[in-house]
Amino acid sequence: MTHDEQINPSAPGAQIRIVIAEDQALVRRGAALLLSMEPDMRVVGEARNGVEAVEIARRLCPDVILMDLHMPLKGGVAATREITRAIPKCQVLVLTTLDDDETVFEAVRAGAHAYLLKDADEAELLETIRGLRRGESRLTPQIARKVMDQFRRLASSPRTELIRENRPDAPSSALDTEPLTEKEGRILQLIAEGITNRQIANALFLAEGTVKNYVSRIMEKLHANTRTELAVLTKKQSRPE
Repeated sequence: MTHDEQINPSAPGAQIRIVIAEDQALVRRGAALLLSMEPDMRVVGEARNGVEAVEIARRLCPDVILMDLHMPLKGGVAATREITRAIPKCQVLVLTTLDDDETVFEAVRAGAHAYLLKDADEAELLETIRGLRRGESRLTPQIARKVMDQFRRLASSPRTELIRENRPDAPSSALDTEPLTEKEGRILQLIAEGITNRQIANALFLAEGTVKNYVSRIMEKLHANTRTELAVLTKKQSRPE
């Protein structure tokens, strides 16, 4: 079900072309109505499930996809992974109710660039979409905490079990990937504590734009794959208690 069958280039200053992937019709239509009222945004398609989301994304190549995680036929995590691999310029904004830590963590690793709770207010949703257009990445405090909790659980498991479970063919070089730096880890911790980018900048004596760049880099590392997990895990295991 698409509103627009034409693929328009996403030039600077052009409207942000958006696809909404949500199985609940009222939520989907409400989001479409909200976004259609913004002069710099245009909803070009809607998807009722993950299969439709992938098909519409491939056909229309939107700038941003609002992605529900729990949908029929194909879940949001799988759809996000397919879309980000097939259309790197398409940015996925994951919407979640945070009912499953593992699903949230998998969504983080699937390649999306922003994560919001479904109870986020309208202003936060709109600003996040515009932030994606500016090349920013967004993590809510709740998502950041769950990411950190999951990494701690991974760190408490034997490394060989992690390799065997996720990458049975992983070479020894899989441990060479750069883990989160000390400053990146500190920024992730502050995000998890609910500190804003501006407050983080003041606390760490950085420019707010620099903090945003750190967040984007953190997201890139979290997306990467099991190699990043193994590198982080190795670093944590090497630290003295």
